[in-house]
Amino acid sequence: MKTTAVFSAVLSLLTLVSASSSSSTSSDKGTSRVKLSSTFKPPPAFKNANLVHVISVEKNYVKESINVVIENVDKAAQDEYFLPFTADQISRLGGVEVKDRKDASVRPFTVDVVEYDLASDTQYLRIRLPIPLKPKAQQTLGISYYLLKAYSPLPAAINQDEAQFLTYLFSAYCPSVYTTSKQKTEVKFPSANIPDYTKIPGSEDSKDTFPTKQGSKLTYGPFEEKPAGAYEPVQVRFEFTKPVIHVARLERDIEVSHWGGNVAFEERYELYHRGANLSQLFNRVKWAQSQYYNPTSYALRELKFPLRVGSADPYYTDAIGNVSTSRFRSNKREALLEIKPRYPVFGGWKYPFTIGWNSDAKNFLRKLAGGGYILNVPFLEGPKQAEGVEYEQVDVRVVLPEGAENVKFYTTIPDSSITEANVGVHKTFLDTIGRGVLVIKARNLVDDFRERELIVTYDYPFMASLRKPLIVFGSVMTVLVSAWLLGNVELKFNPSKK
Repeated sequence: MKTTAVFSAVLSLLTLVSASSSSSTSSDKGTSRVKLSSTFKPPPAFKNANLVHVISVEKNYVKESINVVIENVDKAAQDEYFLPFTADQISRLGGVEVKDRKDASVRPFTVDVVEYDLASDTQYLRIRLPIPLKPKAQQTLGISYYLLKAYSPLPAAINQDEAQFLTYLFSAYCPSVYTTSKQKTEVKFPSANIPDYTKIPGSEDSKDTFPTKQGSKLTYGPFEEKPAGAYEPVQVRFEFTKPVIHVARLERDIEVSHWGGNVAFEERYELYHRGANLSQLFNRVKWAQSQYYNPTSYALRELKFPLRVGSADPYYTDAIGNVSTSRFRSNKREALLEIKPRYPVFGGWKYPFTIGWNSDAKNFLRKLAGGGYILNVPFLEGPKQAEGVEYEQVDVRVVLPEGAENVKFYTTIPDSSITEANVGVHKTFLDTIGRGVLVIKARNLVDDFRERELIVTYDYPFMASLRKPLIVFGSVMTVLVSAWLLGNVELKFNPSKK
């Protein structure tokens, strides 16, 4: 937990999303969409002097990094750099971050999606440079992003004990709207078993072909100058012995209780395995026999959730009910929840489940000198798997105590992934005006963003803190007085006197 001084410094960066506890407001946060003319084309104001495109398919999502030295070839200073994607890629794109490779102190650059012609298959991200680049000046950009649902299994169906192979299609030349003087593309794989990959001719002066293979890495290039829009389709097929875990929706609830001194977490998962389907019916006997020698399998057998130290009271349920095949280890150094689904999850299968736990509020909550409160929790936790986990939709709800007001938040999740943020009201037992609830929605996240912070500040007046005990006291007194009054009602009939 950071000190109050550090938190106070962070407050200056808080994204303003405030509302009174009796009202609801909303604020769009994340990749804004800039609408331009349908005839828009990025101006050729830059040149890529040197570019290295790194594609990692080591996990069940694709991570791409573009390290590029850009040069302003225009006569005026420029501050807008455009990056092209297909419409399909834009829908699966997440976690976009752009930094200055030579100056780590510069804050991540602003990234916007350009809307100019929805019927076009080519869409653009607009990167705003913090300081306009002067003519003939250069700047080194580090661009990173993730692509979800990127693979196709080949073959599409296999036996439960066969090896799984995935394919990925990309361009050997990094897509760009600018001329690129020099570039190369590196592709990193989970193993050296890469049975198929596209070969392309090298330079005109050389009879060599690309790529060159070194262990679990392929390198296409270096290439000589390529014009804007140059494209060379490449497909790779590689062995992936792990499950391809895709979470279509994660609903994460965080409930803060001042009186109980507790922060309760609950996560509801809609999980899919996007790997190869089974070519035959699942054989449970064959599966049980194979577990004696623990073979490599692409089926999902277990999930491990590292929790904050001090977490307690975990539970694990699915659509049927409580699942007992789980283990929780907690000590002064770690808190680990290990769960096993009711059945091994193979390609094409779905497994929805829920987990939850409690934690001491002092691990996340601190009172500020001015009287307000600051809550620092992970935006995303989830399972930590060697093969990685991708999240298509993440809904985070932070339920604050009744009477909390002036709610603000800041998160280190990339703005490009946040689609909506609003403050509303949530009513539960013994509430009068309802509790303030901060709802943040994000798309296309991956487990690389585990432990990214969500910082929430709010005011909690003293009278608001007394509302709950006064309601409880008043309710109990009402019941007692009502019982006393009912006990004094005379129900006997007096015989009439003769």
